[in-house]
Order: sequence, then C-alpha cells, then structure tokens
Amino acid sequence: MKASQFFISTLKEAPADAEVVSHQLMTRAGLIKKLGAGVYSYMPMGLRVIQKVEAIVREEMNRAGAVELTMPVVQPAELWQETARFDSMGPELLRIKDRHGRDYVVQPTSEEVVTDIARQELRSYKQLPKNFYQIQTKFRDERRPRFGLMRGREFTMKDAYSFDRDQAAAKASYQVMAQAYRRIFDRFGLTYRAVAADSGAIGGDLSEEFQVIAATGEDAIVYCPGSDYAANMEKAEALAPAGPRPAAAQSMAKTPTPGKATCADVAELLGVPLQSTVKSLVLATDETNEAGEIIRSQVWLLLLRGDHDMNEIKVAKVPGLDVGFRFATLAEIEAHFGCTPGYLGPVGLLQPVRIVVDREVAVMSDWICGANAVDFHMTGVNWGRDLPEPELVADLRNVVAGDRSPDGQGELAIERGIEVGHVFYLGTKYSKA
Repeated sequence: MKASQFFISTLKEAPADAEVVSHQLMTRAGLIKKLGAGVYSYMPMGLRVIQKVEAIVREEMNRAGAVELTMPVVQPAELWQETARFDSMGPELLRIKDRHGRDYVVQPTSEEVVTDIARQELRSYKQLPKNFYQIQTKFRDERRPRFGLMRGREFTMKDAYSFDRDQAAAKASYQVMAQAYRRIFDRFGLTYRAVAADSGAIGGDLSEEFQVIAATGEDAIVYCPGSDYAANMEKAEALAPAGPRPAAAQSMAKTPTPGKATCADVAELLGVPLQSTVKSLVLATDETNEAGEIIRSQVWLLLLRGDHDMNEIKVAKVPGLDVGFRFATLAEIEAHFGCTPGYLGPVGLLQPVRIVVDREVAVMSDWICGANAVDFHMTGVNWGRDLPEPELVADLRNVVAGDRSPDGQGELAIERGIEVGHVFYLGTKYSKA
C-alpha cells in the first residue's frame, strides 16, 4: 500500500489522562484512540501490531495441539446461572436484557459456553483430549479503568479450554499450555516470571500467572532470589516466626492515647516500634434463610501486627469465613466492643466474638492494642495471662520484603509486574456444574 493511502494520526502531546508511559506513547504514535472509559479503537498501525501478536499466539497454540473456534461475545445467562457465576462475579460481569426481557452476559471468559459445546459434541472418552481456544473480544466492567489498555474494560484475549479423561491427563494439558505460554513470551522478548497464584472467581486448585516485570505493573510479585520460588501477593505464604514466644516482661496497663487512633500514631506517641502494636479488624458473617433474609450474624475479630496488611484472599479461606464475609457495621462493633473503630481490641469485650489471630501475633509478647475505650490503649498484653491462648491461628497477611521464603531458601523480595497470562487447573468445576 502507498503511504498516501495509509492512515497515521499522531499527537505532539500525550493526553492528560495518560498516566503511564505505555499509554502515552501508544496514544501519541496513533496506535490507539480512546472512545470512552476503558474502551479504545485500534487505529491502523495499532491493528497491525495486534495482528502480529495474534499470529505468534496462534502459531504456538496450534503447535500445542489446540483447535481454534470463536464463541459469542453475548451469551445466555442460563449457562452462567448453572455455574452460579451469574451472581457470584459481581458488577464486573456486564449483564444485559434483550427486547424480550431475557438475560444475557457480555463475556469476560467463556468456560460456560465451551463446556456446553463439549457436553453436546464430545460423546466418547475416545475423543479426548480436546483443547479449544479462541482470540475474541472480552468485556469486564472495571470499577476504575486506567493505564490505557492495561486496565481497560473491553479487550482482546486468547482463552483456551482443555477437556481430558482424568486428573493426570488434565494436569498434563496444564503443563502443555504453560510451556506454550513460555514460548510465546520468549518470542516476544519479554522479561517475565511464572508465579503461583490464586484462581479467584474462575475456580480450581492449581493456578499459575505469567507476570512481565515492569515498574508500572499493578501486581506485586513475590520471589526468592536464592531459589525458583515465586508467587503473587494473594498466594504468597507468610510463615510463622521461627523460635518460641518471648517471655512476658511487662504488666498489662490501660494507657492514655488521646486522639491516636492508628497503630502508627500510638507507636509514635509511646516511643515504641510499630511492630509491637496489634491492629483489630472486625468482620461479620451472615446466615440466611431460604428467602435470602439474614436470620443471624456472627462477629469476628482479626488480629494482625500493626505494620502488616490483611490479605482478603487468605482471610476468605479461614474456616467459618470461607462462606463469605463482610466488614462489620458500626452498630455491630459498638454492641460487641462498646467503642468506635480506632480503639478496638480483644480485652474486655461486651459480647463474645470469634477471634482469628495471625501467625505473627500468636508469638508476640508485651503487645499493644485498643482498650475498647476512646483515647485509650492496652499495653503489655500477653497471651496465656491477659487473654486465653489463641484457638484459631492462620496466615492472614500480605508478605513483606525480608520475610522468610516458604521454600526455606532465603528471604523474599518483591517487585512489580503486569499479568499477561494465566493457566488454571479447574478439575470438574464446570463439567459437573
């Protein structure tokens, strides 16, 4: 094609809403053009890039024995209701109705549809294994679209689905796909890590993310420089501290902390390390009847070290919280603690709560927590003396750099990454739904 026939539209300046370099350069070079929040047009040059990327992906999928098809972007809600994902996926799943009032979804993935195809067309185990893939438009109604194509709402994704005779064959297919992904990213010349991951709403018990190392990445990648261990932040295990709990050296005391409602402020006021404080997070679980009405609620208290952050994925796996939890209401907090958030703790409760203690807190001595009274904290708190020994201890937190590696080969380091691929072993989650 002659240059006069082609179309290239460039910009001298990057748009004000282009936050990261990739978004700025792609927009200025005329590769993409924003149409709405998280929705972009691929301009002629951008489309040529996409086509070259797709060509490499197709070559490696075909080499791995996968068969290409295309499934509808708009899918009947009935299939999604069979697997309960129509309700469980939340607002990220775009739900629509046709003129007859029938429910549909705009696909974010296609597990339900491809499983429906398989149950109709695969009539004998002799037809297995089969691996179907598509390169198709997807839509996820992101709450906060940003970073250009990196966190868009409409996007193009390659998704593949294998059907196998048994668990061993399925895990073999998993490894075939993982190797295909490595070949794809190697051909792209990317610096990446394969990390253990949580399966999230898709389900399954084996999951691996491929993360491209980038300072602009939204994901935290946890790895051990001295070994092959790598995981995302949701999955990385925080080990219990080595060694026994130190002996108590202080008496428990109710100490004035006027206007200091955070662990950092309390530590600064008292002149102690932040690591000696304990934060209280109050959750609740609800039991409902057949009509979906709440008939009773259980309040939970999570105790984490003051400098640590709660990991919601890990908390959701705690027995009793795995049915689904929410943050407690102010009324529930006041009824059980007799105080407002900022000064809460496990000492002197008005009503009993279920207490879950992070591994780190379970071996702490002489720690500081809220006194369940505004402007006061308890100092010198110790297990076995001021409180019963913790009954339910779990890994509740995000790891931090310097934590011991779960494989025992050194300390953990953390860097940023962009997820570019994900492999799941789903078992029979969808085929039996």
